[in-house]
Amino acid sequence: MTTRRRVLGWLGAGTGLIVAPAAGFAGYLWAESGRSNVGTLSFRNRLPIPPLLSPTVDADRRKRFRLTLAPGRTELLPGTSTTTWGANGPILGPTLRARRGDRVAVDVSNNLPETTSLHWHGMHLPAVMDGGPHQPIAPGRTWQPYWTVEQRTATLWYHPHLHRRTAAHVYRGVAGLFLVDDDEADALPLPRRYGVDDIPLILQDRKLADDGTLDESGLEFGGFSVTGLLGDRILVNGGYDPHLEVGDELVRFRLLNGANARVFSVGFGDDREFSLVATDLGLRDAPLPLRRLMLSPGERAEIVVRFRPGEQVLLRGFPAPMGGNLLIRRLAGGADTFDLVKIVAAPALRPSPALPSRLATAPPVPGPTGAGPTGGEPAGTEPSGAGPYRMTMGDFRFDERVMDPTRIDRVVRAGSVETWEIGNTGGIPHNFHLHGAAFHLLDVDGRPPAPHLAGEKDTVYVPPGGRVRLAVRFLAHSDVRVPYMFHCHLLAHEDAGMMGQFIAVSARDEPRVPADLAGAHPGHGK
Repeated sequence: MTTRRRVLGWLGAGTGLIVAPAAGFAGYLWAESGRSNVGTLSFRNRLPIPPLLSPTVDADRRKRFRLTLAPGRTELLPGTSTTTWGANGPILGPTLRARRGDRVAVDVSNNLPETTSLHWHGMHLPAVMDGGPHQPIAPGRTWQPYWTVEQRTATLWYHPHLHRRTAAHVYRGVAGLFLVDDDEADALPLPRRYGVDDIPLILQDRKLADDGTLDESGLEFGGFSVTGLLGDRILVNGGYDPHLEVGDELVRFRLLNGANARVFSVGFGDDREFSLVATDLGLRDAPLPLRRLMLSPGERAEIVVRFRPGEQVLLRGFPAPMGGNLLIRRLAGGADTFDLVKIVAAPALRPSPALPSRLATAPPVPGPTGAGPTGGEPAGTEPSGAGPYRMTMGDFRFDERVMDPTRIDRVVRAGSVETWEIGNTGGIPHNFHLHGAAFHLLDVDGRPPAPHLAGEKDTVYVPPGGRVRLAVRFLAHSDVRVPYMFHCHLLAHEDAGMMGQFIAVSARDEPRVPADLAGAHPGHGK
């Protein structure tokens, strides 16, 4: 039985109604939902901090980083050894760091037993350097992308993106951060000493047997899963049961939800307030006080937290407000509570500068610039009667289509702005990630987005029955043959075919668009 039919056997035709036998389903809910590790951890292990990778400068004056992907062994549970994958180490990878304006290159060598790829999630770069399904790296081969960093300061990341194998490769451990710096951020009195008062937190979950074996059963869909594998062991920076010692009054945490499917609603065990200072693609205009922050897979955020001398506090994942009906929320992990890391403040803390009331000049919400190269209007104009580009998410597809690597679903004008409307017509959670672009949320279900969703993003949660409207700013890079991707970032959904692709084309390159893509926008949303 196919993944699609198996899941739809439990969901009533997009309604989210469970039709499984009551007794078996009740037993599943009792065993698998509302899970928690609260009170079970000892926080015995020091939190690993991914090392910064130093580049060399090559003959072309590029900063050149070198990553080697390979299997390894990691002690996750005490006294056990787990087979994992990593970059330059047994699990996860080092943190890459560059400045706006830098010319960079990365040598990615694949010593894994399978073909893979490496995508630069959130990075603004040409499609041919993006590291998606169209840039596979065979075992024993090295891929050498290069580009100029053309965006403001942000916390980005890298991970495999091979068609139908993304979930497995990320789950085994290949992922890492890519930090972008700029002069505007450098001028702010924010915590900035990496690993000291500027701490990365890569949040993931795993299923582990008692002997440490990584359990991949249900990695796509298993049992009554609707979102993919949900583990009951939380890893932070690739470490299990961690604690972190801090020595400063203010600490900046760079949060990444690097999980396959789990949604984290992050807060502190004592319900303290923290300040949101950045989201997916950069700093906010001002700090936003919060006590909870929900992150779906692929989303990032930077928060600043104040500590008192000698205190201990838990960072926790609380039940997430995922929408949908109660049963689906529980099946998707929305009732789960997990302690993530214990933070231990030193008896005496170094004073920190006050958090500024203003941060950065955030990019304004852009207006549409036209219909793109196949819409019949010149770029920079609003076409008469033009509306948003609409897509539906349902049945693990976009507009009833599964991913076809040979099909281009959309042609856009490079550097243009379009309004996209994404509706989740099914009963299960999804999110939406767009390569080759940045977007602002215009509204969520017809209402202004919550304050924490302001600013440029590349990934957004779309609840069951929900709809988001986006102002999408496409990159200026033009390529008539190599596409960018859009997809659900719940990786089992992506691997099941919930992905599409578009090409961005300049006015100069428009005559070179393949003939079968000419005319009206092809594919979705015609």
